[in-house]
Amino acid sequence: RISQRARFKGLKTAAVAKMEEVAEGLGLTSEQLADRLVPDFGLDADGSLRLDYGSRRFVVGFDEQLRPFVADDTGKRLKTLPKPGARDDTDLATAAYQRFTALKKDVRTVAVDQVRRLEQAMVAGRRWTGAEFRTLFAEHPLLWHIVRRLVWARFDAAGRVTGALRMAEDRTLATVDDEPAVLGDDEIIGIAHPLHLGTAEAAGWAEVFADYEILQPFPQLGRPTFGLTPEEAAGAHLNRFESVTVPTTKLIGLERRGWKRESPQDAGMQSVIEKTLAPNRVMVVHLDPGIAVGELDYFPDQKLTAVFLHDGTGGWWSKEVELPLHTLDAVATSEIIRDLTEVTT
Repeated sequence: RISQRARFKGLKTAAVAKMEEVAEGLGLTSEQLADRLVPDFGLDADGSLRLDYGSRRFVVGFDEQLRPFVADDTGKRLKTLPKPGARDDTDLATAAYQRFTALKKDVRTVAVDQVRRLEQAMVAGRRWTGAEFRTLFAEHPLLWHIVRRLVWARFDAAGRVTGALRMAEDRTLATVDDEPAVLGDDEIIGIAHPLHLGTAEAAGWAEVFADYEILQPFPQLGRPTFGLTPEEAAGAHLNRFESVTVPTTKLIGLERRGWKRESPQDAGMQSVIEKTLAPNRVMVVHLDPGIAVGELDYFPDQKLTAVFLHDGTGGWWSKEVELPLHTLDAVATSEIIRDLTEVTT
């Protein structure tokens, strides 16, 4: 959590380095290590928590944002967990109430990060084996509340989509036609992007989720998608965003989506924000006048003077490192345009 959300760059950098060190020692990437560090908070295997007041019993569940809710023993959802009363067992009820209070606080610290992490996994095209999917997601008492609210795509060895599925409330797998599905341990699976599904299949899945009243943790099936114009595809620049002026505070919001500002330059200014899409693919945005470190409102507005793709070798001021935008895959292209569209409109 520190490596993702710390406000102080030195602390955040140190946490990232420690994550990478531990992951390397285990033969994992930092993302794979993060998959294995999600706490289960002592929840039951079915993802719930049962609270016993002696005379009354309650069950705790979680919504699409991992916010806990309470239902009584008849299944009726309550606005909140009642405080212990005179008819309750004092010791049991007090312990149960305290347990729920602590759970709400603890889950709140990880819920936003886990939802965001899975959305970025969809954007970045992360993949897992069927065995990993079961161990890390389907059988995880907390994460399965998100997992069952997403459509998952199956991929062949070449990265082509071969089908899609979802996890039902009983943790079985099903297709868009509600037919049973089986996922082998060695099969490859990932969170489906709308571009993986196509318009017709995405609409079919949206109908299924509407029928079952399933709310998604982040925009997936209804996610807007974007493409390049012929002129943009032939070049390296996203001209549609160049010369646009945006508030500095709004631009900083890109950091929640994996964008990073350059290291402070002369006078503590940062004139570049960029996103690494692959080892040799980096989208760069040049800013004027630049962001003043530690004083974001010193220059309240930023002009996007150049928005282009380069090969990640450094020296982004040289035309020789620029790459044509058509070398990006469709998902990466769509997400970059989506990010910048939301910032500039």
